[in-house]
Amino acid sequence: MSGRKTVPIQQQEEKKINFRKLLYSQKIAPYVFILPFVLTFLIFWLFPLAKAGVMSFQEVLPGQTSFVGIKNYSKLAGDRIFKIALWNSLKYMIGTLILLIPIPMLLAYMINSKLMAAKEMFKSVFFVPILTSIVVAGTIFRLMFGEMDSAFMNSIMTALGLEPVKWLKNSFTAYVALLFLACWRWMGVNMLYFISGLNGIPTELYESASIDGATSFKKFIYVTLPMLKPTITYVLTISIYGGLAMFTESYMLWAGKDSPQNIGLTIVGYLYRQGIQKNEMGYAAAVGVILLAITMVINIAQLTFSGMFKKED
Repeated sequence: MSGRKTVPIQQQEEKKINFRKLLYSQKIAPYVFILPFVLTFLIFWLFPLAKAGVMSFQEVLPGQTSFVGIKNYSKLAGDRIFKIALWNSLKYMIGTLILLIPIPMLLAYMINSKLMAAKEMFKSVFFVPILTSIVVAGTIFRLMFGEMDSAFMNSIMTALGLEPVKWLKNSFTAYVALLFLACWRWMGVNMLYFISGLNGIPTELYESASIDGATSFKKFIYVTLPMLKPTITYVLTISIYGGLAMFTESYMLWAGKDSPQNIGLTIVGYLYRQGIQKNEMGYAAAVGVILLAITMVINIAQLTFSGMFKKED
C-alpha cells in the first residue's frame, strides 16, 4: 500500500516542478507580464468597440434589436443638433490646444530654471486641481459664473466698471467659462509632463550652446523645443482626445440640464442624451463611432505631420 501512495506523490511533485519551470521560463515570462494588459484591452476596449460598431447598424429597443443598415448614419448626416455638438467639441478642443500646450510649457521652463525658488511648492499648487472631483469643480465654477451680481466673475466685472454678464446663457461667454475650467484643471498636469521632458534633456547641450554664445531665448528655440518634441507630441495627442471627449465639465456647469440653444452640448453629451435619456442606443452608438473616427483621423494626421511614423535612419 505504501508503494502505491508514493507514486501519486512523486507525480504531484514532478508536476509542481514542471509548473515552476514553465512559470519561470524566460520564454513564457514576457507573455505572462503582458497578459493583464492584453486581457484589459480585449475586454474593456476592443470588445465594446466591436459591439458599438454592430449596434450602430441596429435599432436597439428594450429586449429586442433589429438591423437597420446605415439608417442611423443617414439620420446623423442631417441632424442639426449633432452638427452643433460637433462644432462645440471641435471649438473646445482647439481652445484647449492653444492654451494648454504653450502656457504649461513656459511654466515648466520657468519652474525648472535654476533661478526659480520653491519649485516643489509651485508644482504642488498647480497639481492640486486635478485631485479635485470634477463634480465639485463644476459646481464651484457654475457658482463663479452665475448670473447674480454677487457671483465671483460678475463681481470682477463690476469692479472693472463693466456690466454683469449672463455667462452661461451666451455662446462666447459659456465657451470662456469652459476654457477657464479646463485650464484650472489641466494646466498643472501638462506642466508636469513638460517638466519631465525638460529633466530628460542633457545639460551638456545647454553648456555647449552657452560656449557658442547662445542667449536664453536661442537655447529655448534651438535646444529645448527640439528635445521636447516627443513630450509635445504626447501632450498634443492626449489633449486632442480629451478635448473631443469632454462631457462631465459641460454637464456639471449646466447642472445636468440642457444648455440654452445647446451652446454647451458636446459630442459625448449628445451621445448621452440619445443613448441614456432617449433610449436610442443604436443611434448613440453611431455617434460614438463617428467620434472615434474623427479622433483617430485628427491624431493620425498630427502624428504624421510631426514625423512620428517616419523610420529613423
